[in-house]
Amino acid sequence: MTAAAWGVVLGAGLVLVASPWLWPGVGGAASPRARRTSPLARLAELMSQAGLSRVSAPTVLVVSGLLAVVAGVLVLALVPVAALAGAAAVATALLPLALISARARARRRAMRAVWPDAVDHLVAGLRSGQALPDALVALAEGGPVPLRPAFASLASDLAATGRLGVALDALKQRLADPVADRVIETLRVAREVGGTELPAVLRALAAHLRADAALRSEVEARQSWVVSAARLGVAAPWLVLLLLAARPEAVRAYNSPAGAVLLVAGFVVTVIAYRVMIAVGRLPEERRWFA
Repeated sequence: MTAAAWGVVLGAGLVLVASPWLWPGVGGAASPRARRTSPLARLAELMSQAGLSRVSAPTVLVVSGLLAVVAGVLVLALVPVAALAGAAAVATALLPLALISARARARRRAMRAVWPDAVDHLVAGLRSGQALPDALVALAEGGPVPLRPAFASLASDLAATGRLGVALDALKQRLADPVADRVIETLRVAREVGGTELPAVLRALAAHLRADAALRSEVEARQSWVVSAARLGVAAPWLVLLLLAARPEAVRAYNSPAGAVLLVAGFVVTVIAYRVMIAVGRLPEERRWFA
């Protein structure tokens, strides 16, 4: 075969290898798992967990890009080091994602603390003779304050559709919380299977949630110093670098190829070390049920 034929074969092979990423919809719709594991889907789920479901994921990406450009230009104007400006742009681009993740973790902690009380209210309603849909609707007024808007929306869904399963699916998507998934799936099974053991099951679930929340709070309090040390370790070298970059000879050194390589390597090592320290000092998050 000639060289041109080999080139055509090689090009066709590369296109076939890359076709699942270039044309994911060809030959049928993408699987639900693929849709959930896409970066935009993960970002949208994270924003739902942070209570920012009204903001779209592309909007966050656009804002991150604009902030990165502004930060890069500002650092380059103050400290004329191209590599340092690039590092500042990358760090600023990741800042909105870090803030959203922190808000999502704080919201999960708050939800974890109030769900046992919500389950207790639900048990009290069931023991007083209310049906399960009525007991759920009552949480919109008598339940814990952070959960009332979600259950008010559930009441609206029940009034519009009359189907508890559809309303529970909407509630599950709205809360996007692992503890909420556990409670909702328990209620769904009890609704579909029937029986008189639901109050006892819910009481046991509330006791387990309280014990889990107490244990997590104690461990997080003990490991908070690891997270604080990681943040201090990330910030300190770069603050020193900014002070050094105020000198003209340091600017010339960092603008050289060797200086640029040093800054890029330092930034990569800083990010990896910070992620490792955060992984060591933070408990693993619960996975969602049937999300």
